[in-house]
Parts: sequence; C-alpha cells; structure tokens
Amino acid sequence: MRPALRALPLFLLSLSTSAAPLELQGNLSAHDPSTIVKDGSEYWVFATGRGIISLHSTNLVMWQAGPTVFTNRPAWTTNAVPGFRGMFWAPDIVHLKDQYLLYYSVSTWGSQTSAIGLATSKSLDPANSNYGWTDRGLVIQSSPRDSYNTIDPSVTLDNLGRLWLAFGSYWSGVKIVQLDPLTGKRIGTNSPIAAVGWKEAIEASCLYQHENYYYLFVNWGQCCRGVRSTYSIRIGRSPSVTGPYLDQAGKDLLQGGGTLLMESEGRLIGPGHAGIFTEGSTNWFSFHYYDGQRDGARTLGLRRLEWGSDGWPVLK
Repeated sequence: MRPALRALPLFLLSLSTSAAPLELQGNLSAHDPSTIVKDGSEYWVFATGRGIISLHSTNLVMWQAGPTVFTNRPAWTTNAVPGFRGMFWAPDIVHLKDQYLLYYSVSTWGSQTSAIGLATSKSLDPANSNYGWTDRGLVIQSSPRDSYNTIDPSVTLDNLGRLWLAFGSYWSGVKIVQLDPLTGKRIGTNSPIAAVGWKEAIEASCLYQHENYYYLFVNWGQCCRGVRSTYSIRIGRSPSVTGPYLDQAGKDLLQGGGTLLMESEGRLIGPGHAGIFTEGSTNWFSFHYYDGQRDGARTLGLRRLEWGSDGWPVLK
C-alpha cells in the first residue's frame, strides 16, 4: 500500500544470483508491485501510481514502462473514498479464462475509509485489438465502522478453481474472502471474511497455493520511508485457505507468528509486497525494496524461489 514516491531516473532489478541489484537504464521504478503475469512473449507487472503504472519485459531483466490502466479515475472511487485523487495503491492481477483481472486499492494515507476495485482486459498488449481496461467497480470496502481495512489486494486461483482475495492492513490485520470466478466480485454481500494474520504493523499480503498448502506472505514494519523503512517479509502456511496459518515454529499468524523470509540486506532496504510467478519449473519471487545506494529509491526486485524438502520456500 502507501502513496507512490517521486519519479526516479533509474530502475533496478535484483537478480536471483546475487544480493547486488543489476542497474538498468530508463525512467522506471515500482512500488507495491503486483504478481508478474505473462501475455504472449511479454511479462507484465503493475504498481502503485497515478492511474496504476505498468512495466513490461521480454526476458524478466530489461523492463520498460507501459501505459497506465486508467487515464481518468472511475467515478465510483471518489464517492467511496472522499479525498481520493487518483493515486491507486498496490494492484494485483490474475489471468482467468480469457481475461486478466486487476484488483487495486483506493484509499488515503492512514484512513480506514478504503475500497478495492476491479478492472478487466482481454489483453495486456496495447497493440492487440483485445486490449482495453474496463472498470468493473467495487469489490469490497471498509469504513471506521469495520474492524478491517480494505487495501493491498492479493488474488489467487486455487487448485479447485476457487478464487480468493487476501487484503488488509493494521487494525485487525489480514483477511481472506472468497470471490466468484465468473464475475471476479465477492460471492455475496455478507459472505464470510476470515481473519488470518495480525500484528500491530502488518500489511501487503500475498496468498499462494503450493501442493497441499496455502502460503500467506505478509509484511511487518513500516514502508515508504526510504532507507528508514523497516519492512520484512514473514510467512505462514495452512492446509485450509481460511487458516489457521502457522509459521515453522507452529505459531499462529493471528497470535503474532510469522517465519522470517526476507529482511533488509545490504542495499536492499525494507523488502516488501511479495508475489510469486511460476513458469515451467522455475518460481520467481518479486518484491520492492528501497535502494540504500540511491537515497532509498523505490525498486523492483526479483529472486528465484525454491521449495525445500519440508515444503517451506527458500530464496536463492
């Protein structure tokens, strides 16, 4: 979540073979990156920004800027979140049947008056005749009357064909709700919301299924402070999508559990907002970090992820 920082002159991508990032040319940066998706020969990632920014690549190394999703913010967003000015936070995307479903956060700093919306397109390639984002409106929203905050969507399609949305920040923590795969919307207005993770400072979840477990990646700490950011990525898993999610020591994420997966290391400060993209037998773990050698510039990172013999993920 959190507002985007100023535009940056360079873009960095962290390779799986080293903690030192590879410097790339171009006016590219990413904050709160979505899960990577592929359309044809192009990889795409979406991120926090005015209109929702996009980046694309043919090889996962050299990236360039793509078009924004929205040129004008949908009318419903201003009504749902007074004070919203078009800075969309923390999108996430999934390819389902013949279209891409892009979920995004509508909020203002420190507010519980928030909403998650949905936009769809049959293609991500602007040159394709099927390209064009259609806003599908509100998916779920929150207000000070609720115990949760509807930001930081993470969407996943499980092995049974069920669509799930994880979301949440601070307040009472991370939640999961089931969506209708036909519409991409919540199954029912009052459909159950499961509580799956809590800590004083928790957000930016990533829900992912691997074999017989669902894995919940969450961020602890503070983002958006450049080199003073304290984000770290923690993880728990469960045989049930609605939990309970336990860490490697068996502690429930609702009780403050969370096995450390990634924290600040060298120039990679405050890593956060995880995503997992699988292609063939290779798993790529995407995240953002603040570059300690460039005054905390927001930066997209990418590392190879493998699954250990005990079923827990390991970053290479």
